[in-house]
Amino acid sequence: MIRAPRPLWTLGLALVLACGAGGEGAAPVGEEAAAANPAPDFSLSDLDGNTVELSALRGQVVVIDFWATWCPPCEFQIPVLNEVYEAERTAGVEILGVSVDTEGPDVVRAYVEKHGASYPILLGSEKLARQFGAPGFPALILVGPDGGIEQIHVGLIEAPELREAIADLRGDPVPAADEPA
Repeated sequence: MIRAPRPLWTLGLALVLACGAGGEGAAPVGEEAAAANPAPDFSLSDLDGNTVELSALRGQVVVIDFWATWCPPCEFQIPVLNEVYEAERTAGVEILGVSVDTEGPDVVRAYVEKHGASYPILLGSEKLARQFGAPGFPALILVGPDGGIEQIHVGLIEAPELREAIADLRGDPVPAADEPA
């Protein structure tokens, strides 16, 4: 058996955990827990210098994507979030990308332009991501209309799965098995 030297193995594990690939999946919080687990409020600047407050979005489903330019899987989440944003933004859903980069808005702006994110991008921090329960990146936090954290998803998510989670939070009826979705 060939083994990687301990420092390389440790570095590899750290990268996997830091980017969220090791814990992919959703962790539903549940209705009672969400009421007891309100989303921390924040006031963050977007790339144009405008301020976005989470509390101002109460009454909507808010999808918060914590990501970083140094996280390779994060770039693959952008097209999915663009698709869902275009389909859901007029239906009481807001998607916010929150960068945890420390190198400033110019680095984030260049990355966003290169990868074509069409939803609002805010400048945040890893500390804020941890306050929301994000153990790695990318991490999606679904905040219900009542302001409670309803679901935490670490790793990549596909558009149908995200749209289903959003529909559940809005209380949309689920089509019968023989009905088209």
